[in-house]
Amino acid sequence: MELWFSEFHAPNVKHSLRVNKHLYSGVSDYQQIDIFDTPEFGKVLTLEGKVMLTERDEFIYDEMITHVPMAVHPNVLDILVIGAGDGGVVKELTRYHSVRRIDLIEMDPQVVEVCRTYLPENASQLDDERVHIHYGNALRFIRRCSEEYDLIIVDSTDPFGPSEGLFTREFYASCCNALREDGIMVNQQGSPFYSHDAEAMQRSHKRIVSTFPISRIYQAHIPTYAAGYWLFGFASKKYHPIDDLDAKRWLSLGLKTKYYTTRLHVGSFYLPAFLEEMLMEVENAE
Repeated sequence: MELWFSEFHAPNVKHSLRVNKHLYSGVSDYQQIDIFDTPEFGKVLTLEGKVMLTERDEFIYDEMITHVPMAVHPNVLDILVIGAGDGGVVKELTRYHSVRRIDLIEMDPQVVEVCRTYLPENASQLDDERVHIHYGNALRFIRRCSEEYDLIIVDSTDPFGPSEGLFTREFYASCCNALREDGIMVNQQGSPFYSHDAEAMQRSHKRIVSTFPISRIYQAHIPTYAAGYWLFGFASKKYHPIDDLDAKRWLSLGLKTKYYTTRLHVGSFYLPAFLEEMLMEVENAE
């Protein structure tokens, strides 16, 4: 008998992966957690039946959400990562020797433990001495912070259910307050292709634009995410994501990547016409 995992990307669209073995299934205090072993994408982490990462394509997401801001800000010392309990974002950030501190705030301890066991390569740097893991509500955590971080990375699940509070105007205002005067916030913005996701992206972008003086959207192509097309938000108090990109400085670090390049960095901010129109619609509504 064949075993398949299927995820609805939209009411009339389903994405399926053939499964070799269902390695783990458990229910935490917050959500259903599963790990599948698949022939095409390796191990796959799902939360509440939605793909969070696969071994095959996680590098795209993790590189684009970390290296874009790190190539712009000239001196990132202190970082707050929200979500990302699998450890992939932390793994990329610890490659920068200049980073002094990484605070990881994760709602669900069980996600971290499951990933330590079944995705050890992803979670390999969670024990780096610069990494401090805090379990709890990210909104409550960040309300207590003031001008403390150079970079905030919001690696949350989609803006429905437990993560809904991480897409509010109050949350983005708290992030802005928690950043130093030249700080950057980067967040995942979902896919603009299906209407339900696109509307959520527009709501989030509108709130960020009203909070930060500089706000731009950039894109990446991730096969296992909805429509294979994913967006990130870049918001800053000072730095422009293209004008302030220091490609020479970043290249001098000698970091080997599989997806990110400084040329792609620039190109990822040039968006298709339909997406530009969607963004202008909410920006002009302010």
